[in-house]
Amino acid sequence: MDPLDKLAEQRILDAIATGEFDELPGLGRPLELEDLSLVDPELRASYILLRGANVLPEELTVRKELVRLGDLLRACEDSVERATIEDRRRALVLRYEILMERRRHGGQ
Repeated sequence: MDPLDKLAEQRILDAIATGEFDELPGLGRPLELEDLSLVDPELRASYILLRGANVLPEELTVRKELVRLGDLLRACEDSVERATIEDRRRALVLRYEILMERRRHGGQ
């Protein structure tokens, strides 16, 4: 084991002994590991970084908004408000289709 690994291991053991990990969220529960096998190995670090910063590709942001507007439409009883939401949703559907078409053609 190289000296840096030994140092890291010793610091972890010291932290465990002094109870520094006792208050961590999720203590005693299994880790929820994400399967990144479908992400190119060269892109995994950037994917993790962007996901951690809550940055999504535009098409996913638009999809999330479409879901939210669909929920609003199902709950909406006011006809004027419903028409406004439907107009916004139609515009977003068009935007989503354009984004997906660009993705299919390599982002051009």
